[in-house]
Parts: sequence; structure tokens; C-alpha cells
Amino acid sequence: MSHVKAGGTAKNVKDSPGQRLGVKLFDGEKASAGQVIVRQVGLTKRAGDGTFLARDYTIHAAKDGVVRFKSRKVRLFSNRSVRRTEVTVE
Repeated sequence: MSHVKAGGTAKNVKDSPGQRLGVKLFDGEKASAGQVIVRQVGLTKRAGDGTFLARDYTIHAAKDGVVRFKSRKVRLFSNRSVRRTEVTVE
């Protein structure tokens, strides 16, 4: 019979790599069609003219042009208006 007690299972030892989120092209930089501009979780930045929103909320350039970031007011469902950043490609 063994004299060593059971070690049990290790918990909380898994580690996942970072998701590499954030702004990939900044204001004034050139973007080609289909290029990733912003990777985000949720809708922190809005897609404007010349961009489209993917299923994972990534904002892509829909056409070639220059990236612009604008702050504008957006009305929420609670009828409160808040400032949100809108990403456009001109």
C-alpha cells in the first residue's frame, strides 16, 4: 500500500494568450479595402462611412482611403445621450 497521499487536481493553472485587441490604424493613416482598423470586445467604437462591422465587432475598411476618428453623440435605449468614437474612411 502506498504511503504518499493523493495530490489532487490543480485548479487555476491555465493561461490563455492575449487577444491583441486595440486600434490597428490610427487617425490619418492610409487603409486599403478589407484592412482591420480596430479590434474590440463589444461596441466601444462605432463603424461609420467607408467601414463595416464584423460579427466579432472588428471594424474593417470597406474602401481605400484615410482613417478618421470622430467623436459624436449617440442616444442609448434609456434615452440618455453619450459620446462615442466613430471610425470612418474618407
